[in-house]
Amino acid sequence: MGSIADNIGGVTRRIQKATKAANRPENSVRLLAVSKRKPAGDVRSAAAAGQRAFGENYVQEALEKMAALADIPRLEWHFIGPIQSNKTRDIAVHFDWVHSVDRLKIARRLSDQRPEDKPPLNICLQVNVDNEETKSGTTLESIPQLATDVLQLPNVRLRGLMAIPDPDQSEESLRARFRALASMLNQLRHAHPGATGLDTLSMGMSGDLDLAIEEGATIVRVGTALFGAREA
Repeated sequence: MGSIADNIGGVTRRIQKATKAANRPENSVRLLAVSKRKPAGDVRSAAAAGQRAFGENYVQEALEKMAALADIPRLEWHFIGPIQSNKTRDIAVHFDWVHSVDRLKIARRLSDQRPEDKPPLNICLQVNVDNEETKSGTTLESIPQLATDVLQLPNVRLRGLMAIPDPDQSEESLRARFRALASMLNQLRHAHPGATGLDTLSMGMSGDLDLAIEEGATIVRVGTALFGAREA
C-alpha cells in the first residue's frame, strides 16, 4: 500500500481513464473518499493531497472527525450509511450530502431539522437493486412516488440515486443493476422537468468503478484503495 497521496493519484487516474473510455466529459465523475473507521489523520493526509469529499457511515465518529479537522477549509461531508431516526438531527445539521435516504419519514425529518442558515441538504435515494431483504434501500418500483414526495420538501434537494449492488456477481449482472439505476434517474428527469439538480448516480466502488462509470456513475465511493483495509 502506497501513501494516501499516491493512492488518491492512482484512483484519480483510473477514474479519468474510465471516463475517457466511456466517451464522457472530463471531470464528470467525482471521487468520494470513504473514510469510515479511519482516523482523522488519514483524512487530513487525503485533504493535503487535494481530496475534499469524504464519506462516513457512523454519525458520532464523523462528528469527532469534523471537530478535529475544523481548521481545514471546504471539506465536504457525505453520510452514506443506514439512517436511524434518532440520528437525523445531527446528520441534517452537520453533513452536506446524504446518499442513503430510503423512506419519506427520514427525508421529512432531514428537511425539518436542516438549519435555516444552511443551504438545502443534498440527498440521494438509496435503491436496493438486488432486492435482498437484509440490505438497506427501497425498491426501484417505489422510487417514482418517493421522489415525487421528496421533491416537495423545502430544505432538502433531491440530487439522484445511490446503490450498493452485491459485488459477488457477474459483470453482466452488475452492469444490469447499474443500468437500471441510470434508467430510473432518466425517468425521474422526464417526470419532473422543472426539478433542478437531478444529476447524480452514486454507484461504483473500488472493484467495479470502471463498469459503474461506463454506465453513468457521477460519484464513485472508494475506501480501501485509498486508506487500506479497515478495522472490523
